[in-house]
Amino acid sequence: MDDTKPSSQSPELLPAAERLPHKPRGIAEVHCSPSPSLGPLLEKLGLSVLVTSPHSGNLIVLGSRERKPIISFHTFERAMGVAVTPDIVSVCTHTEVWFLRSAPDIAAKLKPPGFYDACYLTRACHFTDDILGHEAVRVQGEVWLVNSLFSCLSALHPKYSFAPRWRPSFITALAPEDRCHLNGVALVNGRPVYVTAIAETDTPQGWRANKGASGCVIEVPGGKAIARGLCMPHSPRVVGDKVYLLDSGTGRLVFIDLPSGKLETVATLDGFTRGLAIVGSLAFVGLSRIRSTSDMSGLPIAAHPEKLRCGIAVVDLSSGATVADLEIGSPIDELFDIQFLHGVHCPYLSGPYAVHEQRPQLWTVPPPGSR
Repeated sequence: MDDTKPSSQSPELLPAAERLPHKPRGIAEVHCSPSPSLGPLLEKLGLSVLVTSPHSGNLIVLGSRERKPIISFHTFERAMGVAVTPDIVSVCTHTEVWFLRSAPDIAAKLKPPGFYDACYLTRACHFTDDILGHEAVRVQGEVWLVNSLFSCLSALHPKYSFAPRWRPSFITALAPEDRCHLNGVALVNGRPVYVTAIAETDTPQGWRANKGASGCVIEVPGGKAIARGLCMPHSPRVVGDKVYLLDSGTGRLVFIDLPSGKLETVATLDGFTRGLAIVGSLAFVGLSRIRSTSDMSGLPIAAHPEKLRCGIAVVDLSSGATVADLEIGSPIDELFDIQFLHGVHCPYLSGPYAVHEQRPQLWTVPPPGSR
């Protein structure tokens, strides 16, 4: 795990390769349709958006320049949860967590001049093997993952596959059995306070039997369920005295009013809702279509698969209206996580497999005279 502090000296940017060292993987074109309001909204908010698409293996970067959306796709095998700090973007993938280091001095040197206002370069990874890692967060300097395979919250550890930090009280053993399909975590003041699970079950993949009506939101660390009867809930987020989350199988954005415990619907959208980031009064909600290989039978959204979209809906939390959106075409059908890069309009990202993206390779070295 890379936790070194960046040097105060500016590194050198070596010339990018003019030719790719070998033929890249074939990349299918993805047609994206942003609403006219999306680019101006991103510029007004002063942020860009990171979106993961697990089954296509992409981290999608959505920025803006001159009030127009700028979209790029980056290869990360089964990209899932993303944790963002001012200096590091951590991306949970199939068997590892990748660390991308902010390099603002490099951004100024990239071509075309003045186009990028931030740069994130892949610099390290931590191997976990496949633990069905879902959401990722930073907790007191550690990277924590929602470890779905072992039904727990776990931290990365330099000596071990992972270090268990918490598991629901109904989970009686640490076993690679995906017993309740723990999938999301909400932080308050940098500490986990709520998680989402598909069911309160303690048998191997026991959550599958009644996945459409057994979803819950659970307090951390106490273990009390504050909501039950949800339809495949994901992406809990706390704002004030409300816990917002996505009732994915119904396509809803909902909230739990903590003082009363009452659950309210904010909006019902045309997609399997998963991936949520909130800024001010706006919620960026991920929408997915149903894969032909996934078992969504019996869920409300499965009744009309032809109506489902893949993309992002920006929802006004006070009215439930969609004020901007981005539709993403095939072969990308599913999204998982959405996170913001605050204060960044148009970032450049260099992932671990830049050659597969038909991008020039990029090298940096310490400045002359340093070690």
